[in-house]
Amino acid sequence: MSHCIPLPSSPSLLLLFLLLVGLSAATRPPFACDPREKTTNDFPFCRETLPVAERVRDFIGRLTLQEKVKLLGNRAAAVPRLGIKGYEWWSEALHGVSDVGPGTKFGPFGGMFPGATSFPQVISTAASFNASLWEQIGRVVSDEARAMYNGGMAGLTFWSPNVNIFRDPRWGRGQETPGEDPVLASEYAVRYVRGLQENDGDRLKVAACCKHYTAYDLDDWKGVDRFHFNAQVSKQDMEDTFNVPFRECVLEGKVASVMCSFNQVNGIPTCADPKLLRDTIRGDWGLNGYIAADCDSVEVFYDNQHYTSTPEEAAASAIKAGLDMDCGSFLQNYTEKAIKRGILREGDVDGALVNTVTMQMRLGMFDGEPSTRRYGKLGPEDVCTPAHKELALEAARQGIVLLKNRKGSLPLSPHHHDTVAVIGPNSDVTVPMVGNYAGSACEYTSPLQGIGSYVRAIHRKGCKDVACTSDKLFGEAIEASRQADATVLVMGLDQSIEREWKDRTRLLLPGRQQELVSKVAMASKGPTVLVLMSGGPIDVSFAENDRHVAGIIWAGYPGQAGGSAIADVLFGTHNPGGNLPMTWYPEDYVSKLPMTKMAMRSNPSKSYPGRTYRFYNGPTVYPFGHGMSYSKFDHTIVAAPTIFAVPLAGFHHHGSNKTAISVGNKAVRVTHAKCNGLSIGLRVDVRNTGSRDGSHTLLVFSTPPGAGHWAPHKQLVAFKKVHVRAGSQERVEVNIPVCKYLSVVDKSGIRRISMGEHVLQIGNIRHSISLQAA
Repeated sequence: MSHCIPLPSSPSLLLLFLLLVGLSAATRPPFACDPREKTTNDFPFCRETLPVAERVRDFIGRLTLQEKVKLLGNRAAAVPRLGIKGYEWWSEALHGVSDVGPGTKFGPFGGMFPGATSFPQVISTAASFNASLWEQIGRVVSDEARAMYNGGMAGLTFWSPNVNIFRDPRWGRGQETPGEDPVLASEYAVRYVRGLQENDGDRLKVAACCKHYTAYDLDDWKGVDRFHFNAQVSKQDMEDTFNVPFRECVLEGKVASVMCSFNQVNGIPTCADPKLLRDTIRGDWGLNGYIAADCDSVEVFYDNQHYTSTPEEAAASAIKAGLDMDCGSFLQNYTEKAIKRGILREGDVDGALVNTVTMQMRLGMFDGEPSTRRYGKLGPEDVCTPAHKELALEAARQGIVLLKNRKGSLPLSPHHHDTVAVIGPNSDVTVPMVGNYAGSACEYTSPLQGIGSYVRAIHRKGCKDVACTSDKLFGEAIEASRQADATVLVMGLDQSIEREWKDRTRLLLPGRQQELVSKVAMASKGPTVLVLMSGGPIDVSFAENDRHVAGIIWAGYPGQAGGSAIADVLFGTHNPGGNLPMTWYPEDYVSKLPMTKMAMRSNPSKSYPGRTYRFYNGPTVYPFGHGMSYSKFDHTIVAAPTIFAVPLAGFHHHGSNKTAISVGNKAVRVTHAKCNGLSIGLRVDVRNTGSRDGSHTLLVFSTPPGAGHWAPHKQLVAFKKVHVRAGSQERVEVNIPVCKYLSVVDKSGIRRISMGEHVLQIGNIRHSISLQAA
């Protein structure tokens, strides 16, 4: 039974009530080592002067087995005799502090935290290709997270970001990711994690988590769900696609945690695979943090996948594989029984606790009074600040992608288009603008409100919702377009079409949306602009080829300020500079490959087209990286080598002796090259030949020797965002790490640097660099 506390009916009493609730949540009592508790605060684990490892060892050494086991779940139990409070590990901050996890609370009973800044969904933010923006957003989110922690309304361990590769356009959770390219996803992961954690030596502001490791990109498609899916992945695809963002997240981002996924990979649950967890994450990559299971993953591989015969065996296999934290209660329920059965040692549990307790100490949770610490003064006044809301607006602007602009129809002019028909199921939405894994936003501006701030808007929905099963509302929408000076159709998807637990089966606009767009565009007195909200790509070939559709804009899920950002682009206050972080395929693409086929590379003999721009060579609606501007940008390569020497680490020859470093096949193992500091430098001039200032994304692709066989057709090797004033130019310095980005992965999963001609592509310019072993 649920219980509700009645709110006072009087407005003044209600305000007083909310203030009192807020004040009661304004200061969090210490999690541990409370200086007022004389019986506990003198323990060695409370002494900040001691090394963290020594403090952790002391704390774990004081626990009973039963107490240890109760710390293995996300809802970690209190240890009153040691002065330790209970702790909820599960909080989320995908694109703003979220209350999806139980660790965070908003609203009247969230005290003085009715909401937090809701930034665009990750796929939209990735479209900005602006790495400094990603880090800046992370810093703002962690400010608000710390403030809410101080107020007792959030934790410090945030299970974000999602850095899975957006492998298949139907995936409902593709919206949460930075897109289909490993380099883009890696850079996003690193920069957002850095912003969240703000590592200060070994201390953290909050603890981030890169998820879901690994090859996780199917939720529920045609009867196959994530609980039962066994992803068959080659060593080659694992090394050069699926694991890349996670590796960079750990090595470069210094992330505090990695979360293993629900699915199996090659027959083994990821949360029970010692090669993936113990050997790779902690061994090869050196994770300084903890490994968490996605919620109930251990229970899933016992109950749903029947990977073990008993729950005790499931608990033992997960912990011995390297798992430290179970989102759920499965480990808390069965670990002690596994130890009593002799299939798990208490020392294995100690090893898991070392990683989680160390993280809590790095977060300052064992340092007594939190309000006296570095971030202890952050409070309600640091959430939803004007600066944070302005950043949410700017991020939304930067993530909008201009897909079509027929004869320069955009931007619209408030002077020539002073009446605009605003039509479509997404034309006056608010909450759907933020996508999934969102919290309560500070405020919302719908597309209708945004457009209405520039001109007089005539609003007609046209479709009751995005399913658009009826044409009942078409007539009034068509009539509005006949009356107005311009028409804006805000169409697309929402969480009823794509989300966690819901993959798509088609790429077309749902229901009769396409019919509405075509009829309205045909009837419109002025230019018609199609604005699309979605996380995944949509086949809008009909609109691209329709001369009556003057412009197409992809807004993604643009966050709390989405309506203002859309209007700013439509009316030219902001010059669009976003680029697609994923390929937009035609509808017939999905008929050629099931979601369950993981192979990235094409197989013409089996009519398998391949996945993502790196391996797919067929027709597209819009390619990866596509994005237009109201300006025109030209590139000139000012300086770039034509020959580049790759020094090898020791003896090498051109023969077949396998103990030597072989270059006879014109490829060198990355491990055999002197990679430290080995990078190719380019200088590129970017000129804005248009009449408007604008931002431009410099995308550098490389086509390696032998492309089209087992190597990618091309791959992104560098990107930079540059702002260029109208009529001027900016010089951009680009460095391409040779071993990381000019290497390819062979069929055995070995990363190699191909000697010979690599062709760099920047816009329409191509430049060849010959790599030679030295």
